[in-house]
Amino acid sequence: MEAAKAHLKYVRISPRKVKIVLDLIRGKDTDTAMAILKNTHKAASEYLIKLLKSAVANAEHNFNMDASNLYVSECFVCPGPTLKRVQPRAQGRAFSILKRTSHVTLVVKEKNSEKEAV
Repeated sequence: MEAAKAHLKYVRISPRKVKIVLDLIRGKDTDTAMAILKNTHKAASEYLIKLLKSAVANAEHNFNMDASNLYVSECFVCPGPTLKRVQPRAQGRAFSILKRTSHVTLVVKEKNSEKEAV
């Protein structure tokens, strides 16, 4: 079975924060996933809305899939490079600040018509 993918790389948000939102939409159909993302008040939701739209557009354009029959089959986040910064503190000390980035992958597939017939 064919699957359409969309990637989002070097997003300036922690993978831990993105994973929370991805867990909400995994396995849902694209319309439900879009509704969940639009009503979730997390910073990652904004990025994931664009990514989901991109995956659906890839499915329609590249694989001639029906947009109303798609679901989120796979979604995961991997850590990207970490930007290391320094915060000056008292008595000449320095604390490190880790500005994390993420690589997000979202895969959509068409639902099997065999399951719907049964």
